[in-house]
Amino acid sequence: MIQKIFRFFFALIGILLGSASANVIISNTWIQESLNIKISPETQLIIYVVLLVLFGLIFFILFPVMLSGVKKLSKIVETSMENVRLIDIALGIGGLVIGLVIAMLVSFAFVQIPFQWIGTILTIISYIVLGYLGFTLPTKKREDIVLAFQNSKREKELNPQGSQKRSAKKKGVAIPKLLDTSVIIDGRIFDICKTGFIEGPLVIPVFVLNELQLISDSSDELKRNRGRRGLDILNKIQTDLEIEVQITEEDFDDTREVDAKLVKLGKLTKGKIVTNDYNLNKVATVQGVDVLNINELANAVKPVVLPGEEMKVLLVKGGKENGQAVAYLDDGTMIVVENGKKYIGSSTQVLVTSILQTAAGRMIFAKPKK
Repeated sequence: MIQKIFRFFFALIGILLGSASANVIISNTWIQESLNIKISPETQLIIYVVLLVLFGLIFFILFPVMLSGVKKLSKIVETSMENVRLIDIALGIGGLVIGLVIAMLVSFAFVQIPFQWIGTILTIISYIVLGYLGFTLPTKKREDIVLAFQNSKREKELNPQGSQKRSAKKKGVAIPKLLDTSVIIDGRIFDICKTGFIEGPLVIPVFVLNELQLISDSSDELKRNRGRRGLDILNKIQTDLEIEVQITEEDFDDTREVDAKLVKLGKLTKGKIVTNDYNLNKVATVQGVDVLNINELANAVKPVVLPGEEMKVLLVKGGKENGQAVAYLDDGTMIVVENGKKYIGSSTQVLVTSILQTAAGRMIFAKPKK
């Protein structure tokens, strides 16, 4: 029924177009002079009737073809727009409008050109170029624009009155801390936040939550337990600590790896990535994103031991080299004792000879005290 109504209106449009065409033919003296004819009232009536009927029938017959074309076009548009974000559409339309307004203002200068055809060509070119630039530039610079809006919003929230701007700058604003999957599963982030050494807000991206969910649903029992531990740690941080926790929906559809998405989010928010992943640490640092590495923090707060100091340790196993024995401090630091193999299984007083600091941690070399 609806299609019949639309078909009727489409035929009506054809009739109106036929009437306009007949009016142009009848009122145009150039056509009459070119054909060397004089249109009489009877001929005018015939032209009106013929064109009204002709255009009405054409539009009535072509309606199904037009409707099919519109449906195909709508499907193509719908498919192409599936992966396009709403913010990209809004930025594109806004930029297009601004570009066309600028082109209109520029076209006023082209009107002053003595040669009208040159002014017309330049006006058309300006509308095309500025419209294209207005549509594409905002979508390409989406991250910068969003970041500018976020920073502006954050400044307004922190500085509701203009007179407080200077004091707010002096106090400073806490930099967002982006948690990656490994540091959440590790669990030490809860204890660090509990001590107050990390200022919020803690930002958990939705793609990190999705990865945790996949790990917790894994068929491998070890992975499943690690994933569930990570979700439990997040729940404890939200419920037991007063630190601000934010879940961001920001995602990057053009990137598949979680680490790469985290680095992009760090650039976007100017935040610091909290991790214990050595590779992520290096990649983020190369790309200019600040990183807080839990392992580096743990190494930094280990007790300082100097060569020449004495300590009592429990030798637990043999070392790699002949005669060596190995002991461990409470924080996990390994102590290699030369000529200590005969003391394995007993607590022995040793003398520190040297200390080796590596990316993996710290090793202490010692020898039994005589």
